[in-house]
Amino acid sequence: MSSAKAGNGTTLAGPREWAALAVLVLPVILISVDSTVLGFAVPALSEQLRPTSGQLLWIVDVYGFVLAGLLVTMGSLGDRIGRRRLLMVGSAAFGAASLLAAFAPTAEVLVAARALLGLAGASLMPSTLSLLRNIFLDPRQRLLAIALWGSGFSGGAALGPILGGWLLEHFFWGSVFLINLPVMALLLVLLPLLVRESRNPEPGRLDPLSVVLSMAAMLPAVYGIKKLATEGPSPAPLAALAAGLALGYLFVRRQRRLDHPLIDVGMFGHRVFSVAVATNLLIVFSLVSSLFFLTQYLQLVLDVSPMRAGLVLVPGLVLSVLAGLVAVRLSRRLSLASVVGGALLVTAAGFAVLVSAPQEGAASGVALVAVGFALIAAGAGYAETLTNGAIMAAAPPQRAGAASAISETAYELGAALGVAVLGSVLAASYRANLTAVDGVPDTAVAASRETLGGAANAAAELGGAQGGALMEAARAAFTDGMHLTSAIAAGIVLYAAVQVWALLRGRGNPAVEPAAQGTRTSSTSEPSQPGGTTA
Repeated sequence: MSSAKAGNGTTLAGPREWAALAVLVLPVILISVDSTVLGFAVPALSEQLRPTSGQLLWIVDVYGFVLAGLLVTMGSLGDRIGRRRLLMVGSAAFGAASLLAAFAPTAEVLVAARALLGLAGASLMPSTLSLLRNIFLDPRQRLLAIALWGSGFSGGAALGPILGGWLLEHFFWGSVFLINLPVMALLLVLLPLLVRESRNPEPGRLDPLSVVLSMAAMLPAVYGIKKLATEGPSPAPLAALAAGLALGYLFVRRQRRLDHPLIDVGMFGHRVFSVAVATNLLIVFSLVSSLFFLTQYLQLVLDVSPMRAGLVLVPGLVLSVLAGLVAVRLSRRLSLASVVGGALLVTAAGFAVLVSAPQEGAASGVALVAVGFALIAAGAGYAETLTNGAIMAAAPPQRAGAASAISETAYELGAALGVAVLGSVLAASYRANLTAVDGVPDTAVAASRETLGGAANAAAELGGAQGGALMEAARAAFTDGMHLTSAIAAGIVLYAAVQVWALLRGRGNPAVEPAAQGTRTSSTSEPSQPGGTTA
């Protein structure tokens, strides 16, 4: 193990630390594959389980909601009991929940299984990123490690469509969950061998009321947003949203009073930290929604096979990996505001391209999707490498788990809300645009208004000219909804770019610079040997 010193006096990582990084990227790849594959499985599971539009949204996003609600708790728990230990427990639980999801007989069981996956998955991401924070002590090495860690998301997303498309063409839809099992088994074998345990040596007591408040604030708020997006203003969702916000206020107020809070809300007083977290949320909010509607557009509007649909998105996902690595080099010369703001403009341009996606014409539609998504993914990968680096640089080592949990909460909440809000906008637009179709029974049209997959089933049952007319109308309605959703996403990303430029201008690039003395307090830092081992 290397004990070399960097120019700033920090210990440089050696071969064992880089091998540990390879192991910690495995759960990142797994979660990325899982989310991408599910999007491609939506048409198949819609046909088999026949979920309503509401159930379909819950199948897609309940994982993210539960995960987001528990990330802070799990990050803080990892600081206390050991990040590697929590990662191993979560890996075993994730494998068990994957089995239940794979063989779910009904839409309700699949929703429950996805919720259990979120519960187990909440322990994976904060553990991996916080372990990296304590393994790689040199800022430049840490930024490269985070770029490689982030490339696991893009690499997994690139593998997911290919693997998922092949599975869906040869096996049943539940096979997309079974691919989790060998990865979990490999992780459980390699973690004890290569990754050393780390924890906060003085973590304090875990506050049960804070845990309850964090979940109690998240779930009603998300429920209210979903219902408002799908059904419009009404007393029940407004009350749920108000209750979530009120409980969130109580949660923050309690954290300020505790000696050992679940979240150190004082970290949000660091401008770079807070802006980086908000930027991650907005990027993922838009990016995940694009995967939700593009997979359906390719398969059900352009009639592209699952395997080919996956390959259409691969160039963008590969560019995302490369962009993250290029960001490491450019960050040494340019400010955080310049690099991240410019990357967000690229992502916004990608959504602008999708606004002109055609209703028919497979060749032109596929090419346009490939270009648009390539811009979206490249810009996102570029920006997120530096925002993640800035977040972890701003966090003191002993609070690495909590800081990474906040970062991952922004990711997962952004992903969940992206599907819930923009997915609901798409669903509402689709239903509004799919009205009576000449020559088609009203009952068939009503059944088709739930989901595009439901329209495909209804059209197949009708057959002939009636089925063709119904499917043509459904495709037009979905494409119009996708145009609207893409325009909204472009606006969100442009707002994120303006926010970055306005708030981070003139602040250099903290992701590759040693943090200020007041940010990382040496007197309370977790004692750590090379490799992140608690002394």
